[in-house]
Amino acid sequence: MVLAIGSDHGGVHLKDEIKHYFTENDIEFFDFGAQVGESVDYPDVAKKLAVAVADGTYERGILICGTGIGVSISANKVHGIRAALCTDVYSAQMAREHNDANILTLGERVTGPGLALMIVETWLNTAFAGGRHARRVNKIMEIEQNR
Repeated sequence: MVLAIGSDHGGVHLKDEIKHYFTENDIEFFDFGAQVGESVDYPDVAKKLAVAVADGTYERGILICGTGIGVSISANKVHGIRAALCTDVYSAQMAREHNDANILTLGERVTGPGLALMIVETWLNTAFAGGRHARRVNKIMEIEQNR
C-alpha cells in the first residue's frame, strides 16, 4: 500500500515526523505538501489528497493541520471520503474497524508526536471489520449520494 500524506503549514512538523516513521518502516508514501516555511491553505492540500484517495490512486491518506479539524471538514466534502479526526489510539482503531475511514486527520498543535505515531500505527494496522459495520458505512455513503 502506498499512502498519501499532506499538511498545511500548521502541520508540517508532525507530517515530517510521520514521514520519518514511514521511511524507517519501509512504508511507501507520496507527500502532497506543504514544506517547512511554505504557507498553504488547508482546503487546497486536503482536496488534492482526498481526490487522489477517492479515485483510487492511493488506498488511504493522512492529513495534518493545526487541529485536524479543517482538513477533516475539507476532505469529507470529497465524494467517497471518510476522514476521521483521531486524538487517541482507540478512536483510530474504531475509525478503521467500524467506519472504514480512508483518511486519518491529526492536529499538530493538539497531539504530540509520540501519541500521533501510535495513532498512525494503529490506524494503519487495523482492518475494516465489515459485517454490520459495512451496512452502516453503506448508509453513510447513501447520505452522500442523496445530497
